[in-house]
Amino acid sequence: MGGLLLCSLLPACTNTLDELTVDHSAEPSVFATLPAEKPLAQGKRYYREGQFGLAEQAFRRAVELNKSDPEAWLGLAASYDQLRRFDQARRAYDVLIKLVGPTPIVLNNLGYHYMLQGENEKARQTLLAAQRNDPENVVVRHNIDLIETRPDDGAPSRGR
Repeated sequence: MGGLLLCSLLPACTNTLDELTVDHSAEPSVFATLPAEKPLAQGKRYYREGQFGLAEQAFRRAVELNKSDPEAWLGLAASYDQLRRFDQARRAYDVLIKLVGPTPIVLNNLGYHYMLQGENEKARQTLLAAQRNDPENVVVRHNIDLIETRPDDGAPSRGR
């Protein structure tokens, strides 16, 4: 998969969506409502399978059950991006930034969000900010490479 990180919002989580594991004990107050785990797991599975409409529905349920779950918000934003519902994705990213700040993972996904819309310079600047905070992150580097090697014709990439 590549360009999307659906984790690393919390110190205990460093995997991509393909291998997502989270130690929920690291932040017990954020994960106090256990019912969100089932829709969250479903959303991750649907996203991995490329079923973005179902992923969006599951992540939205997870957010409704636990409005402070950063993974659910990140999954929701990424699903909206894949469905090309960019206004809704941006609103989800705004909530996510209020919850956890501009972490490298959030900035990576936000940069990819801009790239999908053909906003290459905004994407580049956002991805470079992510790289400054996490210089060894290969997914961020990959997305920067995508921006630097694609023509600036405004055509959205489908790379993630």
